[in-house]
Amino acid sequence: MTMKPIHIVGGGLAGSEAAWQAAEAGVPVVLHEMRPVRGTEAHKTEGLAELVCSNSFRSDDAENNAVGLLHAEMRLANSLIMASGDANQVPAGGALAVDRDGFSDAVTARIEAHPLIEIVREEVSGLPPADWDLAIVATGPLTAPSLAGAIAKETGADALAFFDAIAPIVHFDTIDMNVCWFQSRYDKVGPGGTGKDYINCPMDKAQYEAFVQALVDGQKTEFKEWEGTPYFDGCLPIEVMSERGPETLRHGPMKPMGLTNAHNPSVKAYAVVQLRQDNALGTLYNMVGFQTKLKHGEQVRIFRTIPGLENAEFARLGGLHRNTYINSPTLLDGSLQLKSRPGLRFAGQITGCEGYVESAAIGLLAGRFAAAERLGRPVPLPPATTAFGALLNHITGGHIVSDDEPGKRSFQPMNVNFGLFPPLEPGAPLKPDGFEGRFRGKDKAAAKRRAVTARALADCRSWLGLPAQKSKAAVAAE
Repeated sequence: MTMKPIHIVGGGLAGSEAAWQAAEAGVPVVLHEMRPVRGTEAHKTEGLAELVCSNSFRSDDAENNAVGLLHAEMRLANSLIMASGDANQVPAGGALAVDRDGFSDAVTARIEAHPLIEIVREEVSGLPPADWDLAIVATGPLTAPSLAGAIAKETGADALAFFDAIAPIVHFDTIDMNVCWFQSRYDKVGPGGTGKDYINCPMDKAQYEAFVQALVDGQKTEFKEWEGTPYFDGCLPIEVMSERGPETLRHGPMKPMGLTNAHNPSVKAYAVVQLRQDNALGTLYNMVGFQTKLKHGEQVRIFRTIPGLENAEFARLGGLHRNTYINSPTLLDGSLQLKSRPGLRFAGQITGCEGYVESAAIGLLAGRFAAAERLGRPVPLPPATTAFGALLNHITGGHIVSDDEPGKRSFQPMNVNFGLFPPLEPGAPLKPDGFEGRFRGKDKAAAKRRAVTARALADCRSWLGLPAQKSKAAVAAE
């Protein structure tokens, strides 16, 4: 008898990863993607897993950074998104950034070539029909209004929305490198990088203050129908940050720490604008942290006041789009299944996770959970000590309802971070093999992070059924 497929709605990072994981488990998949039949205000192509905001997967440091740890766990789980990202990386210091077109092309090619995956280009305007007994909705932050309405009707709760802003992209050959210089903060070398992976534009105090004032005064795009919608703090428009105080940007995306002006080493910049390589050719650079809702003409005028960008030409200007997510802790069970309708799961940013990698990770879990259910196998949840488990627990229950504001929803989008992990057991070893000294201050905090990540990777291997990784001492003994 032919096995019934799992239907997945949405071909973004989460949907593509979910399809891959289910198919690799031996379960047929029908992946429904509405582009190009219906476009969105942010997507430009019909490719699967198109990156519409940054091209960065953020830190790739699995020992000291929670998202780097999530990278490592996804690689252990045979992630299509991570494999495609690794194959299309561009220099970005300690981060993993990708050529966005090459990345999307790679994901699309592997999905199209998989014998158990069928891609159907159509809009699914309502909830999956009942005869799709196992389905995953992974429509992302740009869920079509008709589907969002159907979700709200099924759950009895309105989806929440927030603004997600897009940073501009600049043509490299229009940047004045007699003013700017290449350097990663603290010369940090990342995957495929050299320690000189960012273009840095320096500002003195007067230039910075004038720039901040221009941002505050600049004309912004208005979305009256969405007024009152909260921004996600990890993707705030720069003008919103500027309105929070004149020093906010200088302690955020424009912080000058760890940078030395190659043209004038003795003068410390008061603030620095960084640009990161956006494509493999190195012809395009995006303005790091410069998401904006400024009108396009204002962007060109204001951004050309940045030293080194006086003659900048923009391949893409910043923009703003709506981001929708559901109240997952109330609506979903621990395996991402809608409580009111068994067999229907949600994945990706629509669940209230934030970030490319987190979105893909939740897609990975949803695909595995659905495949296990189709195969009649237990659906073991990842341990809470892993990055997978920590993120899943946040989505399905990691929030506190405010007692002083009854009825107010406290669940908000979240990037993976060490605050989501359970603490180490009392007396857990912090020192690496052969270390005899004592940790204090920052060294102790770093040691705790390394212990958390070591525990996570060991528990993730066990959950995936992989052999334990040998210690350095065991390897040396061999």
